[in-house]
Amino acid sequence: MTIATLGLIGSGHIGSTLARLAVDAGLEVVLSNSRGPETLADLVDELGPQARAATAQEAAEAGDAVVVTVPLKAVPDLPTEALAGKLVLDTVNYYPDRDGHVAELDDESTTTSELLQRHLPGARVVKVFNNIYFEHLRALARTRGGSDVPDRAVLPIAGDDDEAKIEAVELLDRLGYDAHDVGALAEGWRYQRDLPAYAGIYATDGDFTRPRAVGRDELVDALARARRYRDL
Repeated sequence: MTIATLGLIGSGHIGSTLARLAVDAGLEVVLSNSRGPETLADLVDELGPQARAATAQEAAEAGDAVVVTVPLKAVPDLPTEALAGKLVLDTVNYYPDRDGHVAELDDESTTTSELLQRHLPGARVVKVFNNIYFEHLRALARTRGGSDVPDRAVLPIAGDDDEAKIEAVELLDRLGYDAHDVGALAEGWRYQRDLPAYAGIYATDGDFTRPRAVGRDELVDALARARRYRDL
């Protein structure tokens, strides 16, 4: 499936950055947030005629692919029926002090993406964009322009639907990134917060003002070094 329109449920740092990358790549974008379309007027003006603001329901309906970039506690408010059949790109991370404690996540019997997939049984969820700082996401994007890009950064993806992952890889390529398939959604824990493949990996010597491209071999090594929180 060719993705022509990207819907965004959540237009904070990651959502607005992805909107900018999508517009640069020639996609239409439909943005939404919890405060209403009118609060997105400045961002839409900045993005230009390829962008419009809408409700979450409308963004879900309009998108060929839909980015869900909301706090975990907001997942129950997602438009479940409108997302059925859609490629859903999941950026959600778990922060207990913000989201409240979730027993299944605390005991690590499941992952945030598996919870999202459970809430959206008809959607095709792929976990991506959760492990990179928004400023790095913008700075490291490298479109191919018909040729190889030697310093292109690699982002991990995970999902239970193979076709959905193929579509996600194609979208990442358009946005300026290569992808590494970590496996099923259950493996998404390997790049959750505070682990080796999380945001700091794209910072130079821990300096977040100096983003750097991370290649596949380095990412694979970081993913292999991941340990469950209970083992840290």
